[in-house]
Amino acid sequence: MAAEFRNISIPTSLYEKIEEKIKGTNFSSVASFVTYILGKVVAENDATETLSQEEEEQIKQKLQSLGYIE
Repeated sequence: MAAEFRNISIPTSLYEKIEEKIKGTNFSSVASFVTYILGKVVAENDATETLSQEEEEQIKQKLQSLGYIE
């Protein structure tokens, strides 16, 4: 059975940053990169019921470096 997909919107500036970041990698598109990153974040979150202060800070830093939050 094929996976179902939903559309999300991200700012153009973030899209362009990701597009530059994935050049020369195995990611074929911005969508595949974002799906991979979000999957990792969700998996990390699922692995621990509660996050320590340090883990929470690491996730925030990852999201900031990707431009999701400021």
